[in-house]
Amino acid sequence: MNFEWTSDTKIDLNTWAHPVVEKKSEPIAVPARRQKEVHHADRLFLWFLRGMGISVVILLALIAAYLFLSALPSIRQFGFTFLTTSVWDPVKDVYGALPVIFGTVVSSLLGIALATPVSLGIALFLNELAPRRLASIVGFLVEMLAAIPSVVYGLWGIFVLAPWLQSTVEPLIGNNLGFIPLFEGPYYGVGMFAAGIILAIMVTPTISSICREVFRAIPRSQREATLALGGTRWEMMNMSVLKSSRAGIVSAVILGLGRALGETMAVTMVIGNRSEIVASLFAPSQTMSSVIANQYAEATSDVLRSSLAEIGLALFAVTLVINGFARFFIWRVTKPKGSR
Repeated sequence: MNFEWTSDTKIDLNTWAHPVVEKKSEPIAVPARRQKEVHHADRLFLWFLRGMGISVVILLALIAAYLFLSALPSIRQFGFTFLTTSVWDPVKDVYGALPVIFGTVVSSLLGIALATPVSLGIALFLNELAPRRLASIVGFLVEMLAAIPSVVYGLWGIFVLAPWLQSTVEPLIGNNLGFIPLFEGPYYGVGMFAAGIILAIMVTPTISSICREVFRAIPRSQREATLALGGTRWEMMNMSVLKSSRAGIVSAVILGLGRALGETMAVTMVIGNRSEIVASLFAPSQTMSSVIANQYAEATSDVLRSSLAEIGLALFAVTLVINGFARFFIWRVTKPKGSR
C-alpha cells in the first residue's frame, strides 16, 4: 500500500495516533477492620517492649529493697562503722566489713591489670596479624575459657596453680622484689596473688572477645590510610585501631571488672579466707562474695545473717558505682570535641 502526500490530504490526529496515557496506581484500600488490627498489634508490641525495659528497673529495685531490709538490723546496730572497721567476731556478734571490701577491690583490680594487656594482645593478634584459619581456631579456644565452670578454675587453682606459685613464682618475686611491701612475707601459694591470677584468666575471654568486635568495626580504609602515609604495622595498629577504639576497650574492661567483682567460687577456693588487711599480695585474704559463700549457710545468729546481707548490699552498691564511673568515662571519651 502506497501513500501519496498531496496538498489536499488531511490528517485526522484522533485516528492517526493514539497517545499512550499512563494510569496512576491507586492506593490499595485496606479494610477498616484490618487497620484496627494492625494498630492494636503495634500498640501491644510497644507496651510489651516498655514492660520488658521497666521490668529490669523494677528487678534492680526489688533486689536493692530486699538486701536493705535484710541488712537493716546490722545497719541499726553498727551504723556506718560497719564499713570502716576490721573486727569480725561471730562469738561476740561484732562485725566489720572493711577487710572484705579491701580484698574485693584489690583482687579485682589485680585481675584486670593482668588480664587487660593479655586480652588486647590476643585481640590484636587475631584481628590484625594471624591467618584466618589460625585466628578462628585460637579465637574458639579463647572463648572456650569462658565456658569452664568457676569451680573447675578453683580446683585447678588449688591443686596446680597454688603449689606452683608457692614453690617457684612467689620465691622468685620475693627474692628480687621483697623490699616492696606488696611482695614481702611468707609464701603461702593461696592468697591475693593466686586470686588475681584466677580472675585474670576468667575475664580474659570476655575482654578479648569484645575488643575483637570493636576492632572489626573500624573501617579497612582507615588502616590502609595509615599504611599509605608510611606508617609501620605497629603504628597502624596503635593509631588506627587502638586510639579509635578507646571507648570500646574501656567498656570491655569494665565488663570484665564487673565479672571479677562478683566471682565467688573460684576466688573462695584460692584466696585463703582470712579477714585481715595486709599489704602483701602473697597473704591470704577474703572478698565480699567469698565471705557470704563461706558463712551464710552456717550463720546461726540473726546479726551475722544481717551483716552478710549488708555485705551483699555493699557489693551491689560498689558494682553500681563502678558501672556509673565507667559510663561517665565512656561519655567523656565519645563526647564530640568542643561540646560542653
